[in-house]
Amino acid sequence: MATIHKRGAWQWQAKVRKKGIRASKTFETKAEAEDWASVIESEIVRGVYVDRSMAERTTFREVIERYIKEEAPRHKGGQSEVLRLERFMREECALVDRTMAMLKVSDFEKYRDKRLEKIKPGSIKRELGLLQIVIEHVRRDMGLLENPVKDVKRPRVNDQRDVRLQPGEEETLLEALEEGRNPWAKAAVILAIETAMRRGELLELRWEHVDLEKSVAHLPKTKNGFKRDVPLSPRAKALLKEMPHSIAGRVLPLSPNALKKCFERARTKVGLEHVNFHDLRHEATSRLFEAGWNIMEVAAVTGHRDLQSLKRYTQLRAEDLAKKMSLGVEAGA
Repeated sequence: MATIHKRGAWQWQAKVRKKGIRASKTFETKAEAEDWASVIESEIVRGVYVDRSMAERTTFREVIERYIKEEAPRHKGGQSEVLRLERFMREECALVDRTMAMLKVSDFEKYRDKRLEKIKPGSIKRELGLLQIVIEHVRRDMGLLENPVKDVKRPRVNDQRDVRLQPGEEETLLEALEEGRNPWAKAAVILAIETAMRRGELLELRWEHVDLEKSVAHLPKTKNGFKRDVPLSPRAKALLKEMPHSIAGRVLPLSPNALKKCFERARTKVGLEHVNFHDLRHEATSRLFEAGWNIMEVAAVTGHRDLQSLKRYTQLRAEDLAKKMSLGVEAGA
């Protein structure tokens, strides 16, 4: 049975004695003490009680900091994880300063709803996924039966974009990048348009993996875990020949954050705020279809493992062919 009594002028202590198990904890309010005691008693009755003393004295902030120090450096996208988690700790002080034992599903549902006002569902889904991984990393050690993020319903994702560069916009964007402070950003944009590589693939591309004689760039590591060879267009090849390089080392000595800032400054300067860097991959893919490449050829270049994601481009190709057919009929009339 649980007993609740006042401890000093400002605290309440809950004690549970049931089936030989003893547990106690101090709270700032009587309601919190009663809620905790109710949960513990229920777990004892159901035979699922686990000692959570470590979870009750460890804050979510400490767990995140431990993950940043021990786990993130081992991951391919570790730098991105660190940036996301550091932002989370800055903006969610009340949540991260709670103990692990006090985290609830509703806490993360509120976080999800608040973030939906600022960012896209796909981004929120990735954020929640990362937080779930962070908690899962310590869950068993801390005696937590459940991961509170796991049961948070993810927002429906419809991130499919269809942003294309209109005539003259590529040249305008490149001119703005040319005037910027970082000379590598312009090269990154050109290579993105010419190769359909993802931003991370471009930034990890090394000179030892570039074969200018064969006009191929080898990617030993990609987002989906499969290596691939990317053909270099004449424009991409000419650019790479002009760039200063050595036998080894990164082709684009840029950090993800530096490229992001350079690109955003340039697009804002020329009124292209609606264009994201990832849209350049879409632009490149669209151009391949417009040039007459079939879906398997395009997939070999872009690295799409699921051909369904390329199906929308077949409609683009059909419309392009219809226009050409129409022009042909008019010319023959």
